[in-house]
Amino acid sequence: MGKDNYGTVTQKVRDLTDLCLEHNRIDPELYKKYDVKRGLRDISGVGVLTGLTEISEIRSTISVNGYKEDCPGQLFYRGYNIEDIISDLSDTNRFGFEEVTYLLLYGELPTSDELEEFKKLLASYRTLPKNFVRDVILKAPSNDMMNALSKSVLTLHSYDKMANDVELSNVMRQCLQLIAVFPMLSVYGYQAYEHYVKHKSLVIHHPKPELSTAENILHMLRIDSKYTELEAKVLDSALVLHAEHGGGNNSTFTTHVVTSSGTDTYSAMTAALCSLKGPKHGGANVKVVHMFEDMKKKIKDWKDEDAISVYLESLLNKEGFDQSGLIYGVGHAVYSIRDPRAKVLYGFVKELSEAKGKKAEFDLYSKVEELAPKVIAKKRNIYKGVSANVDFYSGLAYKLLGLPLELYTPLFAIARVSGWSAHRMEELINAGKIIRPAYMNVREERPYVKMQDRL
Repeated sequence: MGKDNYGTVTQKVRDLTDLCLEHNRIDPELYKKYDVKRGLRDISGVGVLTGLTEISEIRSTISVNGYKEDCPGQLFYRGYNIEDIISDLSDTNRFGFEEVTYLLLYGELPTSDELEEFKKLLASYRTLPKNFVRDVILKAPSNDMMNALSKSVLTLHSYDKMANDVELSNVMRQCLQLIAVFPMLSVYGYQAYEHYVKHKSLVIHHPKPELSTAENILHMLRIDSKYTELEAKVLDSALVLHAEHGGGNNSTFTTHVVTSSGTDTYSAMTAALCSLKGPKHGGANVKVVHMFEDMKKKIKDWKDEDAISVYLESLLNKEGFDQSGLIYGVGHAVYSIRDPRAKVLYGFVKELSEAKGKKAEFDLYSKVEELAPKVIAKKRNIYKGVSANVDFYSGLAYKLLGLPLELYTPLFAIARVSGWSAHRMEELINAGKIIRPAYMNVREERPYVKMQDRL
């Protein structure tokens, strides 16, 4: 039968798994019978209201004559339309992630003086404990960057003399420090993997206080520390768009749930990271890139709409790519007509693809964005329309920037820790009760069987 080891599944374990399956399958009809909102969603896919927030709003419907109708999606940070924020940042040619982080945490747009002081505060926190890189990051490298990031965040708990103090000013200090060091933990974790696992040269760059978060990521990641202004602006825009997305997404809801238990900041953020890691959440853009790599191999003429449609149909039929039945990057739990983040990224990625000489690849993405909703509508009965989501173009943006696939999801975390921090503070300020949703037991009571009577 073999000895149980890490990475080894024995026949005994498989037999026990079959037993687990036998006694854990719940009749799908029972969910209808008891009106259970599976995934905390109603039959149309709309999330069940579980809380209130002032941090952000996702708007995907409008009321027309008393009825809800789908509309182009809009995303608001503290009441401000994200498209207006991005537009102003572009018009004035400035980096926005730090400004948006200030807005999310404190509820108001900063003045120029307030923003400069905030940037200086983040820069002062952009440091790790003595020998942390050597003793924690380099000592046990991982081939999974999200796990490496989670390990580093949990380990920082040991270096904090006030780690378990949930007084608001202390939690704010911890959140600001984590926002500041997430790029370092992510990049250094990748460099440890590159060196010890892939046997490449190890180069560690310290962050520069005068650089933005986006600039520092490129500076620390690249051996020569060089990047163009366009590259930094595209990465900054991606961070802005990923910084927050309502209280109902899986990782932010996790932040609320775990925070409500009274746990420490490092544990709450690690829980959010574990949620974000999943391919149904933060890992989706990696799947998009892999899917397109497979598509480019299978389709000779990238302008052939019929060939593209046939490929997309094969995905839905669970015949192509990973046989999951999904077209990755298309469709969203909330947005039907348009994901505003995808709309904004579209323009940046188009400009970057032209600068990088990759227009043909961008055109292929655009064509899939156009054809996929039609193929899905033809093949499936769906309650709402589908459109490209933020993952559809973020993966291409990172690919054009030459960023390693292993860092795609950590980049999501680098941005979203700002939103998680805002929601952690909001939960601590407004809650008071531990979040405890109800589950209904559908196993009938049965008489206990003593050991000697069990067959």
